[in-house]
Amino acid sequence: MKAHSRGIGVTLFVNWAVKPFSMAFLGWLFIRHVFADYLPQEQLDSYVAGLILLAAAPCTAMVFVWSNLVKGDPYFTLSQVALNDAIMIFAFAPLVALLLGVASIAVPWNTLFISVVFYIVIPVIIAQLLRRHLLAKGESGFGHTMERIAPFSMGALLVTLVLLFALQGNAIVAQPLVIAMLAVPILIQVLFNSGLAYWLNRRLGVAHCVAAPSALIGASNFFELAVATAISLFGFQSGAALATVVGVLIEVPVMLLVVKIANATQGWYGRTARQSN
Repeated sequence: MKAHSRGIGVTLFVNWAVKPFSMAFLGWLFIRHVFADYLPQEQLDSYVAGLILLAAAPCTAMVFVWSNLVKGDPYFTLSQVALNDAIMIFAFAPLVALLLGVASIAVPWNTLFISVVFYIVIPVIIAQLLRRHLLAKGESGFGHTMERIAPFSMGALLVTLVLLFALQGNAIVAQPLVIAMLAVPILIQVLFNSGLAYWLNRRLGVAHCVAAPSALIGASNFFELAVATAISLFGFQSGAALATVVGVLIEVPVMLLVVKIANATQGWYGRTARQSN
């Protein structure tokens, strides 16, 4: 339990105190300075906004896949996701408004509020009502139902990914250089935040089965929310929408790389964690 609380503390710190602000900085650095001369000038603000939206909410669905791939503690992963969902309800809109305001990008509060209600609050309420209804029939019935719907939930996630890429396919094919430049801050952000969470957990002596999913949760993004909010705020053809889709394109293979690193360093992690104790 102590290891769980330490892992949760590390992930919350990375998710809410580091990742959104580091992405805002990376967006400012690469989009408005390093790559500014090579990107459409009218879309610079929109690209930065898309990157901020991508980093402002931690992932809730794919982390269960990542956690399973690193043999993570399922109770830790579930607790972390539930806690992040609760925080997102209250923190997502103010955090996005703050960071976009710092970046001098004006956004309507009512649109942010509607996005939170439709894409976070309503799904959470439905999930809790369904969970309570199933648990009323007993733990065995609940477990059996979860096993039956698991393939459908994964299928729905894959369909979502396919639709995102299909709808933005022309933009991706037509602007390979733009895609590559948008990918740079996203790649750095994923590697930096996963490495930071992994290192902090090691320093605190947290077990690998908690540290690995903590690092993965700390680095991954709630891309469904980011894409939907970007389209609501800036439009389907905006740079913000494209940036969030690029996030999906980059995140999946990079997260698989992080999974591979976490598994490959398990022996090293165990030795150093014991030494830190």
